[in-house]
Amino acid sequence: MRNLATRILTALLAFVIVFGVFENVKADPEDETTASEETIDSTDTTDISDTTETSETQTDEDQHIITQDEAKNAYLLEEVPEAPEVSGLSYVLYDVQAQTYLYGKDIDTPLEPASTTKLMTVLLTLENCDLDDVVTITPTMYSGIPDDYVKLGMTEGEEFTVRDLVYAALLKSCNDASLALAIHISGSEEEFCNLMNEKAAELGCTHTHFSSCYGLSDPNNTLSVSDMSKIMEKCISYPVFSEISTSPSYEISSTNKYSDVRVIQNANRFISTQQYSYDYYIGGKTGFTETARNTIVAAAKKNDRILIGVIFGAEDSEIRYSDLIKMFEFGFSKYTTVTIDENDYTTIYDETKVQISKVISETDLEITDYVLNVDQYHTTLTSRVLSGYTAVIELSDVVIDPNLTYQTFDIPLYRRYNDGYTYVVGTIHLEISSKERLIEITPEKSASRNWGRFKNVIITILGISVLAIILIFAVFIFRRKNIQRRDREFRNRNKML
Repeated sequence: MRNLATRILTALLAFVIVFGVFENVKADPEDETTASEETIDSTDTTDISDTTETSETQTDEDQHIITQDEAKNAYLLEEVPEAPEVSGLSYVLYDVQAQTYLYGKDIDTPLEPASTTKLMTVLLTLENCDLDDVVTITPTMYSGIPDDYVKLGMTEGEEFTVRDLVYAALLKSCNDASLALAIHISGSEEEFCNLMNEKAAELGCTHTHFSSCYGLSDPNNTLSVSDMSKIMEKCISYPVFSEISTSPSYEISSTNKYSDVRVIQNANRFISTQQYSYDYYIGGKTGFTETARNTIVAAAKKNDRILIGVIFGAEDSEIRYSDLIKMFEFGFSKYTTVTIDENDYTTIYDETKVQISKVISETDLEITDYVLNVDQYHTTLTSRVLSGYTAVIELSDVVIDPNLTYQTFDIPLYRRYNDGYTYVVGTIHLEISSKERLIEITPEKSASRNWGRFKNVIITILGISVLAIILIFAVFIFRRKNIQRRDREFRNRNKML
């Protein structure tokens, strides 16, 4: 009987250990992946385009496909009827909303900008100063400027507001006003030029080097018209910039050193003359030096579209205005900027997800991220827009490898025009992961799995403890009964005697 009890308890103990510890323990996720991959040909991949209609997803050979990056400069290579002739070494017309260059010549060639340099000085002033701040003039703020350069006329110890100096710099192109602002902000012109170059890099300018804060004739003070359009774009993001640069005049009140009022007239012909007055002008700056020739930067807004025009190296001071007006009119009439409607791609978005889900349904993969991203604005020729377009998706490069635990795709979304031009206007961002990977990288699930294993160990220990207690109790009962049996046998023998 004792041997039988021992065998029973041993069997119970083994049962608890085996099923308690290993009931929910699985192979490591990497091992599971390897096991599942054994059933899949290691060279097998899935091309999603095989499941789609080629008429909707494959691009015709006669299509001119233009990517999102290429679209920023694509129109510079396209010959457009009635394009204006522009007098200048370099020029550009830039669409702000679509971040697209519409028309230009040598747009990345560094040239001297002359007084259009002051746009960066004013921009940094708006970012670093309050217009009511007071600037106390020191000799370094006006000394060193060539005699034939325009000046406001300052005296040591004279006090001006930042507002006074900004108006003087933009309306009359006062070089001492710009230098005073630079030294007020950075302590020296050299340090301020470092700040100018840092800001240029921040704005994405790649052909710029400032060595002057006001536009001194210097071969080291150069930038391209494309970079200048980016600086101008940032300037007009401040409403006060347009307010100041389009003001006909400004009065500087008497100061602690000068009793008369200084009246500053706007020298920009877009504002000061009827001949070159332009209703859509919202701000800008002109410049001139013997080496830079005539330069001009301006922004125009019409029907909520904003265009920026830049001309460097113009031969005539007045022609630059008429050329810029022609550029603006060309841009507003020949090009159209539209807002991309996500609804154009809703059907494609939904159908593509269904197709991909169907393809991977028999694998251990699943879609973990699926996001529609479209450009906010798109600019193209007005005639192209009128020809009509079709919303198209391209799936030929979506080749899913079932052996990979994680893979990602950015599927192009096209706007295909009927004149043979196709533009990428967005993407569908797709991420696919294996289900085992998801368990591995998800903290909650990983913690749950570890808790499950820990729980099983606890249950096993408790089971063993309970069995030990039962075993001790059984041995105690067995010994007690054995003692009782011996007592009975002893008493029986005594009775027989």
